[in-house]
Amino acid sequence: MPESAVPVLTIDGPSGSGKGTISRAVAGELGWHYLDSGALYRAVGVAAGWSDIDLADPAALVRCAFDVEVAFRDAPSGEPRVLINGVDATDELRTETAGAAASAIAAIPEVRAALKDRQRAFRQPPGLVADGRDMGTVIFPDADWKVFLTASAEERAERRYKQLSGKGVSVTLSGLLREILARDARDASRAVAPLRPAEDAVRIDTTGLGIDEVVARVLALVRD
Repeated sequence: MPESAVPVLTIDGPSGSGKGTISRAVAGELGWHYLDSGALYRAVGVAAGWSDIDLADPAALVRCAFDVEVAFRDAPSGEPRVLINGVDATDELRTETAGAAASAIAAIPEVRAALKDRQRAFRQPPGLVADGRDMGTVIFPDADWKVFLTASAEERAERRYKQLSGKGVSVTLSGLLREILARDARDASRAVAPLRPAEDAVRIDTTGLGIDEVVARVLALVRD
């Protein structure tokens, strides 16, 4: 099957909109591959930190983007894990520090270009569910189905607070809300691939909705 014939569902949206949880569930239901594009950017940020690379040094970050080895594995429990250069860095990738670094790195055109082919390589039979911020607008503009998830900043902060607190991470709800609002502003205003819905994307506001309800709505789009 030629690459262009492999069906793709893109699910974009801001941090905390639920796109990762929904995308993994939908991919599992369909039996398709899953791309967590945000993890690639976070991985570059973490790898850069390990190597003491200045986030203000685009050339060094591009080299890091080309050189870093990122692998996705499922733990025996079924939990998805991410390995950076052979080291399980899943927990570090989930920190707000890694998220902020990913947002800063994603604004660098050369880094985005370096990761573009790597992301497109995930398009393999029988299909792909890709989640991120520019999956439907830049990486897979020819996707068969496009979804853009949103939720209020307050609810997204609450979700993040519960997620991190459950893992024993010390955070405050007010601090997370400030970080989410700041990241939204950065992502929406960057010159390259700003966060915005594709013109042909179906928008779903997940505020107040359960995971199963959102998954059902997305699956209905594909199966219809």
